[in-house]
Amino acid sequence: MINERQTYYVTLATGEISQISTASDWNYTIYANNEEIEELREIFNENRATDWGNYFRAHVPYLEYHYDKGNDIYDRHICAIYDKLYELGDENAKAHIEQILPLLNRNKE
Repeated sequence: MINERQTYYVTLATGEISQISTASDWNYTIYANNEEIEELREIFNENRATDWGNYFRAHVPYLEYHYDKGNDIYDRHICAIYDKLYELGDENAKAHIEQILPLLNRNKE
């Protein structure tokens, strides 16, 4: 029963993952087991840590966004979050992600 998938509701902006649909406004419905939820939480945590580093780096006026490794890492985390949400999401989640992220290649080799 531990590996049985359950329904979760994900709020992208805060990284919140809840089993209660009325707990807050949510963006995506996913079906995941405990291990998959831990993986998603880890990606959100890594992204939050990178975001803090980028916040402090943003106060350095001469460093442009496209030359900043921290921003590249943040972008990779966002893509990893969307990949995981796509993998675990319901049909509405998948359709929405396909609509907003046309550049992500879903047929990775």
